[in-house]
Amino acid sequence: MSRAGGMRPPWNQERSPEERLPTATEPGGQWSVVRRVLTAGLLFSVLLGFSVLLVYIFRSCGPSPCKTPVCWDLLARYLASGNTSVAPCTDFFSFACGQAKGTDYSFQALAEENKSRLRRILEAPGSWHLGSGEEKAFQFYSSCMDTDAIEAAGAAPLRQVIEELGGWRISGNWTSLDFNRTLRLLMSQYGYFPFFRAYLRPRPTPPYTPVIQIDQPEFDVPLKQEQEQKIYAQIVREYVTYLNQLGTLLGGEPNKVQEHAFLSISITSQLFQFLRPLEQRRAQGKLFQMVTIDQLQEMAPAIDWLSCLQATFTPMPLSSSQLLLVHDLEYLKNMSQLVEEQLSKHRDFLQSHMILGLVRTLSPALDSKFQEARRSLIQKLGELTERPPMPSRPRWMKCVEETGTFFEPTLAALFVREAFSPSTQSAAMELFTAIKNALISRLRRIPWMDEKTRKEAQNRVTQLQVKMGAPEWALEPSLARQEYNDIQLGPSYLQSFLSCVRSLRARIVQSFLQSFPYHRWQVSPWGVNAYYSIPDHVVVFPAGLLQPPFFHPGYPRAVNFGAAGSIMAHELLHIFYQLCGTPWGLPSL
Repeated sequence: MSRAGGMRPPWNQERSPEERLPTATEPGGQWSVVRRVLTAGLLFSVLLGFSVLLVYIFRSCGPSPCKTPVCWDLLARYLASGNTSVAPCTDFFSFACGQAKGTDYSFQALAEENKSRLRRILEAPGSWHLGSGEEKAFQFYSSCMDTDAIEAAGAAPLRQVIEELGGWRISGNWTSLDFNRTLRLLMSQYGYFPFFRAYLRPRPTPPYTPVIQIDQPEFDVPLKQEQEQKIYAQIVREYVTYLNQLGTLLGGEPNKVQEHAFLSISITSQLFQFLRPLEQRRAQGKLFQMVTIDQLQEMAPAIDWLSCLQATFTPMPLSSSQLLLVHDLEYLKNMSQLVEEQLSKHRDFLQSHMILGLVRTLSPALDSKFQEARRSLIQKLGELTERPPMPSRPRWMKCVEETGTFFEPTLAALFVREAFSPSTQSAAMELFTAIKNALISRLRRIPWMDEKTRKEAQNRVTQLQVKMGAPEWALEPSLARQEYNDIQLGPSYLQSFLSCVRSLRARIVQSFLQSFPYHRWQVSPWGVNAYYSIPDHVVVFPAGLLQPPFFHPGYPRAVNFGAAGSIMAHELLHIFYQLCGTPWGLPSL
């Protein structure tokens, strides 16, 4: 058989590629399958190990979950703010914050928590040094909470005060004393200003030195020009009813009480007519007028200005050439004329008008009958003016607030000791420093700011002082103890209250007279409001604000930056604003 056309021998026949692959039954095919399985297993192991490594890296590099009690409390607050009935993909804001009550509620809730903490401090058993600030603060709080003793005393302590002022015709025992003598006593001993206000404050412009300022009085009755005539008539009737109640509770004869109540509201109505709105006075350039005591005496002669101001602001040295800052000179002129007319015709009615105003002011320190009359008046006035009703507050909250007003340095030290440790202050200061440095860094990159403005802005940031917690001097026991040497507590709560009023006024005056090395705080250390002071170029964050849920050293940094950090940034930006309210160096907004 020829080679071309015949069959090849078996040993010389060619195979196709598929035929040349080893089969599973052949030894070479078995090793090929094993290699494939091993390769696949190796690749899977590498991928699995790499995935585990990535998970480990991401979990170890990121922050670990916070599982401390403070974080669990924070989580509970956040969960309570959400609305789980809303689909997060549809409305995530409602899902996360649907039950939140707003920022104002958060601040209000924190303020109440801080007062509750003060209550626990004041009601905790303890022993204090005799005559110390702590002892007097605890005694005053206990006296305020002792409603049985206040009810038993009744109106007797107040009647004693009225007798010291010369009495009044309502109860029959009235001695016609000098009008300015009574006014001096009201201003200096009882902190009550029936016809005008007088207070010591820094000037509104540089150099911000303290000056006595004379302003319009504060009225209980809503201003007539703010109400409709029909509603205002109803308001007057309710207020006359209230004055009748006060006079009756003090043992006055009903007919005389009603007559004097009507005359008192008549005097108030006439004073209303002399008032001018603040905007009008500012537009006319008459909101800040500097006059001497002598000049004011000529323009408003019914008031013995020098003797009244000397008694009120003792030991401040005053003379007839002393400058005063007057906020409504025309009102004072008209008020003086009205007083002169009343002195010539109805001296006893003028006396009753002043005493009724004092009783109204002191009603929080009196028994439940006076306080109930006050609550009823406020409720009815609120209904007539369509204002939301004021929620009733427990007795302890009122007593905590009054104790805090009169014994602030003592309560500041106690509050800081419990709620604002040095480590908390250090963490808060670190947070503020980070925000301040971020602002400085941002100022360097602003393209539209020239170099001169940029440098000035950076200087204002770097020179800013920051105060946290409580005033330095309040934490010094020796200084705080000296604050209360003149306070005499008892025998009645009203007498303790009045002694604290006099002591507080004297301390305020003394603080302005002395060279004070520290910034005078405008909020209590347990308050929740931060602020920036233009005169002292200082920003203040009280200890009461740097509390959960706004700040805690154990919170994740993101929480502290988002809550307390945003407040710090807000106050920090205030340093670029002038009194006019427009940012200097920035475009008008």
